[in-house]
Amino acid sequence: MSHIVLDHPLVQHKLSFLRDRKTSGSQFRQLVEELGLLLAVEATRDLPTEPVAIETPLERTQARRLLPLDPVLVPVLRAGLGLVKPFLQLLPTAKVGHLGLYRDHNTLVPVPYYRNFPPILEERRVFVLDPMLATGGSASEAVRQLKAAGAVNITLASLLAAPEGIQRVIYDHPELRVVVATVDRCLNERGYILPGLGDAGDRMFGTT
Repeated sequence: MSHIVLDHPLVQHKLSFLRDRKTSGSQFRQLVEELGLLLAVEATRDLPTEPVAIETPLERTQARRLLPLDPVLVPVLRAGLGLVKPFLQLLPTAKVGHLGLYRDHNTLVPVPYYRNFPPILEERRVFVLDPMLATGGSASEAVRQLKAAGAVNITLASLLAAPEGIQRVIYDHPELRVVVATVDRCLNERGYILPGLGDAGDRMFGTT
């Protein structure tokens, strides 16, 4: 499946501040939430609905509502936590799992250290939240872990992506739906996105 890139002036505007090294930690977190809400709107575009009869103040009519089985949000710790709040604004009843992965800075290989998923993954829509899609190793491992737990319908939502990361996750998981705010130029020799915004987790939580 191909990837989807947001095309919106608000995304471009907010990304300019998110990238800026002078942006404070509190501003950075707020911008992640604002961009995350725009990302969530696009990522949830194809959620299935069912017809329902309702009464308006004037008459009875047919409307559509989401299926009763709530979707699942899975932030990749720790930076993925920044996208949970905006997704929950749109999906307040969603279940939230957690997946801990860190990238070995020498080998760039993702190392899992924590996993806790809600039940019935095979019947739910699952959204993997990972702000930075760099080499694609961590995202691909996150999807692999979810598949092993039974998930079938998975969407990866990221703010920034490198072309190499997109190619990796689509190669590893051809059925994966990928939604990103923007695609940057490339990766550097250390596996960081260029022009990028630095380490999202460090900037978000003040651990630079």
